[in-house]
Amino acid sequence: MNDDLESKLKQLAAWLKESRRTVAFTGAGISTESGLDAYRTPGGVWARNRVVYFQEFMESEAGRIEYWRQKAEAHASFATARPSAGHLVLARLEQRQQLAAVITQNIDGLHQDAGSREVLELHGTARYVACMDCHARYPAGPLVEQFLASDKVPPCTECGRDRMKHATVSFGQALPTDVVAKAVEYAKKCEVFLALGSSLVVYPAADLPQMAARRGAKLVIINDEPTPLDPLAALVIHDKLGPVLSRVESLLDAAD
Repeated sequence: MNDDLESKLKQLAAWLKESRRTVAFTGAGISTESGLDAYRTPGGVWARNRVVYFQEFMESEAGRIEYWRQKAEAHASFATARPSAGHLVLARLEQRQQLAAVITQNIDGLHQDAGSREVLELHGTARYVACMDCHARYPAGPLVEQFLASDKVPPCTECGRDRMKHATVSFGQALPTDVVAKAVEYAKKCEVFLALGSSLVVYPAADLPQMAARRGAKLVIINDEPTPLDPLAALVIHDKLGPVLSRVESLLDAAD
C-alpha cells in the first residue's frame, strides 16, 4: 500500500471516528467481490439478455416468461453468494455505532447476510417474489424451482394471477417511495457519506451523494474506476473496496 493511499485511509478513519452520523451508499462493486456480476459486466446474465420493461411484464405473458427465465438464471449465483470483506466491515461499523445506515442499489441481500440491520434497498430485493395484483409476498427460491420445472410463471396462491414478479425494481417501474424518502432523509442529515463501488451514473440514486455534499457532508468515493462525481468529493480512492475498508477498520481499532 503506497504512502498516498495510506494517508487517505488515515484521513477517512479520522473522519469516521469524529462523525456522529455516517451513511454508506453501495453499488455493484461491493458485490462483485462476492463473485456476482455487475449489471454491465461483459458476458454476464444481464449483458446477454434483452431488457424486459415493467409494462411488457404487466401486459404480456411472453414477456413474463422471458423475465422469469432471466431471473432464474441469475438466481443460482445470488443463492450461493456470500458477503464480501466490504459487506462485513460495514456491518461491524454499524455494530460499533459508527455507521447509521446502508443505502444500496444492490438486490442480492448480502448486506443483511453480513449482519447489517438498517439497510435501504433502493432497487428492491431478489430474495422475494411479489404478486403485482394482490401484493402477496413469497420467498423466491421455491418459485424459481417451480418455474424451472414447468417453464410457466408460478401463479399467486392468494389470488391465482400469474403476474408474480421478483420484488426488484424493473426498468420503467417506480422506485419504492417510502425507501427513497428515508434514503433522502439520511443523505440530508449525515456528516460523512461513503459512496462505495458505484459508478454513480444511475439516477435518481446518484442524486443522493450530491444531496449529501450540498448539505455539507464529507463525500467519500471509493470505486475501481473514476466516477462523474469525483470532482465533488472530499476524498476519492480508486482501489478495491475489501482491502480499503478492512484497512480503515484496523485504523479505527488502533485508535480506540
